[in-house]
Amino acid sequence: MSVLYTAEATATGSGRGGEIVSSDGVLDESLAVPKELGGAGGDGTNPEQLFAAGYAACFNGALQLVARNNKTPVDGSEVNAKVGIGPRAEGGFQLTVALAVTVPGVERAVAEDLVAKAHQVCPYSNATRGNIEVQVTVV
Repeated sequence: MSVLYTAEATATGSGRGGEIVSSDGVLDESLAVPKELGGAGGDGTNPEQLFAAGYAACFNGALQLVARNNKTPVDGSEVNAKVGIGPRAEGGFQLTVALAVTVPGVERAVAEDLVAKAHQVCPYSNATRGNIEVQVTVV
């Protein structure tokens, strides 16, 4: 693979209760453990929110690329990503992802085809395929 771009970020502190900063300083966020995972919640983000945001943005970009390549105008598409975390039977933890994709003004069959193709193009989909459950639904 020929790398076109590399993102870099550093986490400090107590992991899920620390801080994250990107090498260019654009991302500078406090982390907070969600109440559902035994933390206090509060004014910080968490790795699952960051993963959901990245996957949603990347998948929407892949959808736009596929739509352009298929000469299908897609305006106002939206991807909602839900990332769940829970214990694995074998020990440790596992993620799950549910993507809800809205493609307004496009026939459902066409939208489903574009979304299926985007799922093959999206780097997040390619990274997770075969590793975690990813459910993709056209809304």
